[in-house]
Amino acid sequence: MKKQQKQTSGMPLLIIGLVFVAAVIGAIYFYNSGTSSPATTASSNSTAARPTPNMANAPAGAPIGVNMLGSQTAAVTVEEFADYQCGGCAAVHPVMKELASAYAGNRNFRFIYRHYPLAIPAHDKSFEASAATEAAGLQGKFWQMQDQLFRNQAAWTANPNYRQIWSEYATNLGMDVQRFQADLAGIQTKNRVDADIQRGRALGVSSTPTVFVNGKPVPFSELNNIASLRRIVDAEIAAVAATQQSNSANSAPAAASSNQ
Repeated sequence: MKKQQKQTSGMPLLIIGLVFVAAVIGAIYFYNSGTSSPATTASSNSTAARPTPNMANAPAGAPIGVNMLGSQTAAVTVEEFADYQCGGCAAVHPVMKELASAYAGNRNFRFIYRHYPLAIPAHDKSFEASAATEAAGLQGKFWQMQDQLFRNQAAWTANPNYRQIWSEYATNLGMDVQRFQADLAGIQTKNRVDADIQRGRALGVSSTPTVFVNGKPVPFSELNNIASLRRIVDAEIAAVAATQQSNSANSAPAAASSNQ
């Protein structure tokens, strides 16, 4: 009887041990098999090379307008996907401004900003921040509001009255504040943000900032270097120019023969 009691007393520990092992195995399996949507991926800023996406098959995103600098018909497009609560995006912001400024007036260059607010707890205000720049854009102040949000990122991110801070930015920028607040809460601005998110997902954006030059992803390590970015853009402009010159040369003989 004592021997039987001794064997029985060890059973609960054995069961607990088996349950623990099963739980660990299950957790490992769940972790390895789970997938995350781009909208919930943290802004890890991976330097790993991203595959070149199929730009033609992706949704267009928000219609080009206030979010574009440069020529509508430019041969080279720099397209940035960013999040206003992303520290890396704030760090890259001055470099992207410098890049756009360097090619101001160049008919072969345009810069497009896309919203990609990450749906993670640490970025709880980022979607609204994107809508705020769109609301400012309705009064011609898109880039000015963007600048305020990136430069003062730490201040409004940590403040529970962040909307009031944004309204103060709007006041300082000479905007109609009541209209700004109404547009911020409206569906039009949110729809534009959603459209950019859908485009980013289709292009495989998994972290912010993500930048494409004519559809080719730029490594994050290059984004803080204006010289590197200019080399990439200049090379693309040169490649487009060479292609156009070649096409022109090939079409000339055909045009001449048809006139004979």
